[in-house]
Amino acid sequence: MTDTCPVVTDGYVCSNPNCESDEKNNATLTCPNCQKLPLQNAYFCSQTCFKAAWSEHKKIHKLGKQLQAAQAAKLLEERKGQEIPPELRQTLPDWARNYRFSGTLRPAQQSPRRSIPSHIPRPDYATHPSGISHSEQSDKTSGKSIKSYSGEELERVKHACKMGREVLDLAGKALRVGVTCDEIDRVVHEACIERSCYPSPLNYYQFPKSVCTSVNEVICHGIPDYYEVKDGDIVNIDVTTYVGGCHGDLNETFMVGNVDAEGEREPKRGCVSGRNIFRHYSFSNTARFARSLTPSPGQKLVACAFECLQSALAQCKPGTLYRDLGNKITKVAKSHNCSVVKTYCGHGIGSLFHTSPNVPHYAKNKAKGVMAPGHVFTVEPMINLGSWEDITWDDNWTAVTGDGSRSAQFEHTVVITETGCDILTARDDEPVMVWDASKNQR
Repeated sequence: MTDTCPVVTDGYVCSNPNCESDEKNNATLTCPNCQKLPLQNAYFCSQTCFKAAWSEHKKIHKLGKQLQAAQAAKLLEERKGQEIPPELRQTLPDWARNYRFSGTLRPAQQSPRRSIPSHIPRPDYATHPSGISHSEQSDKTSGKSIKSYSGEELERVKHACKMGREVLDLAGKALRVGVTCDEIDRVVHEACIERSCYPSPLNYYQFPKSVCTSVNEVICHGIPDYYEVKDGDIVNIDVTTYVGGCHGDLNETFMVGNVDAEGEREPKRGCVSGRNIFRHYSFSNTARFARSLTPSPGQKLVACAFECLQSALAQCKPGTLYRDLGNKITKVAKSHNCSVVKTYCGHGIGSLFHTSPNVPHYAKNKAKGVMAPGHVFTVEPMINLGSWEDITWDDNWTAVTGDGSRSAQFEHTVVITETGCDILTARDDEPVMVWDASKNQR
């Protein structure tokens, strides 16, 4: 039964087919739901008639909503490539209208694709009509070993990573309740251009935006749209910049507003101090810091994802098997009753967006390769509160948890050194890989 009441109007014939009232031809109450839809108004002579006819009358509303959606779709098609009117921005895309979602998040409309000034160098896929990277495809079939970077070429990779860090920090500062994911895309896009960088995701196999924004149950590859960030959301922002012929890739998950905000306490006395952990990793036993907190589910998930990356990077040094990182990550995730996504992996990066090595995050994987000085790659474990299984929305990009549970992720690009690894996407002005919830609270 509707929770609204009919509206009083001038007299009409009662829409209840079984009405026997003397006022049948003087109905003055109109259905409020019909008024909101592209339907002819329905009138009733009394509240009693309205309630009696409701079970059948409400079926008309379903048809009205379908008509409303069709009209919106027609208008959007007519305005394709143009700015979308505010009143239509929250409507579902065509593919989503009858889609069965695993969680509560729903996509919204997308703004037109943003352009890149002609003076900014771009990767090969940027101008390909299908976004295909022929250089990556050639690399896959060449059978070459993992590339080692050094000298001037490594410096260019470091610069791309530094630019990526600056862009992500700006995007993180822009995130708050009420901001749209499209606004985050705008911030990233403009920040890249200001630094003479190309936003690597743009047109990569036709990805339509300059950054990935993954909210709540979205694991990765969320397409920025007009979704308005809500209090309690967790939002991952994944930035990759291309400059000087090289890519730099990183991401962080932010907690917006009150994310399951009960049950926190201070770190235990004696836990690892942030001042003792630096960007150069040639140490051991740093993982217990995140476990010194006892947050509730949402915060616990984000802290767990951070610790999973932290524990993996602590293993990165010459001689480590790439496949062994997944064992460490899975052990940490299981200790927090979380699961590790198996579909998506870390990857080599540098002159190519994605190349060898392949870096799975789950246990007992069969990844090939041994870490050696000069290897540059990402580690980016995706951690779920529920099952590890994922599905992809019919936009062909957005990966979500199969059970609708939330997912969190952190990512760094690293280079193997003679004694450990350097995190190329770390902040310059602070130690990293020490969990501090305030840094990711918005």
